[in-house]
Amino acid sequence: MIKVENLTKAFGLKLAVNDISFEVERGEVLGFLGPNGSGKSTTMRMVTGFIPPTSGRITVGGHDVVQEPIATKRLIGYLPENAPGYADMTVNGFLNFAAELRGMKGDARKRAVNRAVELCSLENVLYQTIDTLSKGYKHRTCLAQSLIHDPEILILDEPTDGLDPNQKHEVRNLIRRMGANKVVVFSTHILEEVEETCSRVIIIDRGRIVASGTPAELKARSPRAGAVFLRARGAAGGTLFERLAQVPGAARVEIISETEAAVIARVYPEPAAVTTLTRSVAEAAARDGWQLDEIHTEEGKLDEVFRAITLPDTVKAAA
Repeated sequence: MIKVENLTKAFGLKLAVNDISFEVERGEVLGFLGPNGSGKSTTMRMVTGFIPPTSGRITVGGHDVVQEPIATKRLIGYLPENAPGYADMTVNGFLNFAAELRGMKGDARKRAVNRAVELCSLENVLYQTIDTLSKGYKHRTCLAQSLIHDPEILILDEPTDGLDPNQKHEVRNLIRRMGANKVVVFSTHILEEVEETCSRVIIIDRGRIVASGTPAELKARSPRAGAVFLRARGAAGGTLFERLAQVPGAARVEIISETEAAVIARVYPEPAAVTTLTRSVAEAAARDGWQLDEIHTEEGKLDEVFRAITLPDTVKAAA
């Protein structure tokens, strides 16, 4: 449904997007991650036809975005960054205006507006002017206009920005439902949102794609993925450290804390021992007579992977 080939965008001497390529299929929810200024919003603006690329090609539903702009825009619902709207219009007037721009009239327009209002829970503010709305409701109003024509492709730039926790939960559920039979591409800084919502993730940094995969695949790149966390009684920290370092498959041992009550430690696995390390640690504890109050295998942390990939080398060294 979306095919991006060797896409580049330059603003003067600055390359905001530098030769990126990716594809998105129907039924995918693609999360676009990256630090501020990484090229996320610029890429989305090019995919929607809002700004032209310097070089490269984008096709949406088989249509070239530059050569067939109207055909591509018919397929896309777009929530831009900062959710712009006409301040003096009411929510109802703005959504009817958006529906008219999409060529809807009469009952079809009414049904489209009612559907968007219900999806975005705008009933309570329908006749307020946009300039009187809270930031969250302004964002939901702009999200509603992106859904007004029931598009096959949704491009959402920070769709939960400014929403309270309940509203964020509603929007995430909406994205998941839409993603079942549409294409959804959205950018976010909220890593929890990516794990809950996305079927695939692209991380972009300084204009280039630096990682791509499912959330689980990216989390597996975390140093903590597969590590064994334990809380043990019956052994001093030094003794525990030495014994754990000898466990088959242990690559590194970290003593997190030590008190009279218990020692908390983490054992990092060698690559071949990810699935067996927990059992090996438990067996060592049983042989040495430690009492394990807690033991579990840890999941990788997406924020660790994100930081490792996107932080400049100088910052990583200082950290």
